[in-house]
Amino acid sequence: MQEKTVLAIDPGTSKCGMALVTRDYEGKLLLRWRAISPTEEVVERIEEAREVENFSMIIVGSGTHSRAVVGRIREKHPGTGILVTDEKDTTLHAREIYWEHNPRRGWRRLLPSTLQVPPEPVDDFVAYILAERVLSDA
Repeated sequence: MQEKTVLAIDPGTSKCGMALVTRDYEGKLLLRWRAISPTEEVVERIEEAREVENFSMIIVGSGTHSRAVVGRIREKHPGTGILVTDEKDTTLHAREIYWEHNPRRGWRRLLPSTLQVPPEPVDDFVAYILAERVLSDA
């Protein structure tokens, strides 16, 4: 299997989740970098991700504000490949991944994670899921 790195973006009206994800030679996914950025700054944050590791394409979720974000990316990064992909059910899955990366403490351990809403936005984990879907199919 070939190693591949992508930058995934979950676009929103006010903020965007971003995740730089690598699929290694064994097929394991590695989260290299993640961020939640104001939507108007997402294009500038792409360079921050590129400093961590170069990527072969940008994956953008098809939800809220995706057309505007894709347009801005194409304007500033015309040679970069962009794939728009479906966001169905990503938010619920992102909550599960959030709890894997941020183990529940105190009273939160007593309730099932499916009944809890994380105390912070999970847009970066939604972006990770978008990358996971594309890299698993590649």
